Order: sequence, then C-alpha cells, then structure tokens
Amino acid sequence: MWTAFFATWRAMLTDKGALTLLFVGGVLYSFFYPLPYAREIVQRVPVAVVDQDRSSLSRQMTRFAMAHPALRVVAVTPELPAAQDMLWRGQVMGVLIIPEGLQTDVLAGRAAQAQVAGNGLYLMLNKVALSGLAEVVGTVSAGIELKRLAAATPSSYQGAEQRAPITFDAVPLFNVKEGYGAYVVPGVATLIVQQTLLIGMTMLFGTWYQRKTFPLERRTAGGYAGMLLAFASVALLNCCYFFGFVFWFQDYPRGGNAGGLALLLVLFSLTVAAFGLLLAMLFRTRERGTQLMIATSMPILFLAGLTWPVSSMPVALQALRWLLPSTAGIQGFVALNQMGASVYDIRHEVAGLLMLLVACLALGWRRWRTA
Repeated sequence: MWTAFFATWRAMLTDKGALTLLFVGGVLYSFFYPLPYAREIVQRVPVAVVDQDRSSLSRQMTRFAMAHPALRVVAVTPELPAAQDMLWRGQVMGVLIIPEGLQTDVLAGRAAQAQVAGNGLYLMLNKVALSGLAEVVGTVSAGIELKRLAAATPSSYQGAEQRAPITFDAVPLFNVKEGYGAYVVPGVATLIVQQTLLIGMTMLFGTWYQRKTFPLERRTAGGYAGMLLAFASVALLNCCYFFGFVFWFQDYPRGGNAGGLALLLVLFSLTVAAFGLLLAMLFRTRERGTQLMIATSMPILFLAGLTWPVSSMPVALQALRWLLPSTAGIQGFVALNQMGASVYDIRHEVAGLLMLLVACLALGWRRWRTA
C-alpha cells in the first residue's frame, strides 16, 4: 500500500499538467476568484435623477440620493429620454423619476408617486440601485409623515412612536458584513478542491491508458488503497489550505466548529478520492476528463443548493445531486465552519458522504480488478 502511495505521489509531481491542477490551481483560484468580491458590498452605483417637478421636495430627494452611500448621482435632468439613453448605454444602473406636480399632490394630501427604473442585465448593481433609490423615496416620505403626525400630537416623539410602534433591529449573525464574497466563496472553495482533483486524476489516468504504463501494480488491494490515500491526501491538503489560510486571509466567517470540520475534511477527502478513482478509470484519453469537468462545474454548483434553492429543483435532481461529493461537502462545510453547527446538525450530509464513499469503493475496486 505504501509503495503505491509514494508511487502515486511521484507520478503527480512529475506530470506538469497534473501538478499544476492539483497544487498550483488551488492557490491561483484562492486569490483570483475572491478578487471581484473583495469590497464585499456594492457601493457608489451610478444613477440618474429625472426631476420633472423642480420643487423644493424634488431637490430634497435629489440631495438624499447624493448622500446615500450606495448611490452616486451622475446626472440630474428634467428629460426622461436623456435618462433612458444613459440607462441603455450602461452609464447608469438606475433612474429615479420625480413626476411633475409631486409636491403639489403632497401638500394637498393626495397620493403622490415617484418611480424607479433599473438595468436588469446586472443583477447585483440593479438590486443596489433600486433598493437605494427606494430607500431615498421612503426616507423623504417618512419625514413628511412625521411632520404631519407631529402637528397632530403634543410632541414629535409621540408622532414618531405612532408611526413606528414596533421597532426593528436587523443583526446579521453569520455573514456579518452581508457581503457576496463571504456568502459564495466558502462554498465554491469546496467545489474548486473537488474539480481540480478530478481533473488532475482523469489527466493522469488518461495518460497512463494512452501510454499503457501505470506507476504501480494493477489489480491489487494494496495498490488501490495506496492510490486512494495518495489522492485523498491531496484533497485534504487543499482543503486545509482553503479553510486554514484563505478564509483567514480573506477575512471570511470561519472557525465555528473546528473539531467537526476536521472530521468532515477526512471523510470528504476520502469520498472525493474514491469518486475520482471510479471516474478516472472510465477515461482513455488525457483531454476528455478535463473537458467534462470544466463543462459540468457550474451545474454542479447549482445542484449543491448554495446559489439555487433546493426546493426549486425537479424532484429527480433533488435526489441525484447526492451522487456528487460536493453536494454534502458544501452544505456541511458551510454549516460547520461558518455557522458553528454540530456534527449532529449535518448528520444527513455525513450519511450522504458515507454512503457515497462505500458505493464508490465497491464499484471502484471492481473496476480496478477488471480494467
């Protein structure tokens, strides 16, 4: 077994393509992938204000939009077509439309409306632009309502209490910055470990099949076990690098349950290695595995239930997704490392990995003896 273990490591270190994927690829991804989300929260999104009312109230709304930390007012114009042209050209991500007669309707006690429009091509920017402009309108509207209540009550404090008798205080517990990077990168890190390992393994096996030379004796239990442990150790090292260094360096939520995380790391590494051995023995060329792994990486991420709700998936996919180690791995690692869950809380993920490990070992050993 140990002869096969070291022979596999020697083969990985002497194959430049596999070496790059198995070891260098994770390091490059750890800095490259979080880079676009380094600021965590989208700020200073360019917007335009269409002021058709030209009143003190419309100017107040414009000043509030300029003061909003998430918005950057780049144009104030009375012409709606000009704002539409800026929106279509991508110069602004949102538009606040203040119609003519807004202040007159407010002073007369009639219902007044302001409109917001956004660019739906960019989801994050569109969301920030629309929500920021809505907050501007809501803040101005609340100020008007408070003035009316203050005029009808003995004090402004009582007016404020009547407007909001129940206070609301939002406290983010796990993603304390409420940033996109802290939300998506910890889950994607698990997928990166899995995909780079699978690509590297399929490349090695494809090369061995093409050259008809294997680095160890085939069809022996020791050879299978040694190769399994060698690839599992690579997955374990990459996981330790991401969870031990990258999350600290990027300042993502971490360290919720270190003991449970260590146990899941070992189980996940063994499962991915067994899954990779079974998969790699199906490829006879070096390039085929790389093509398949790259093409399926995004669907695998969606199937994990991190960026797409599981309840919205077809029933068949809800069951088939457990055939991938990343499904249980992503959910389990996020729960343990980011949310401080106990091992009992992720018992379904642990059971899924154990069953997948047993199935891959049985099928892989059978394939190993007959291939």
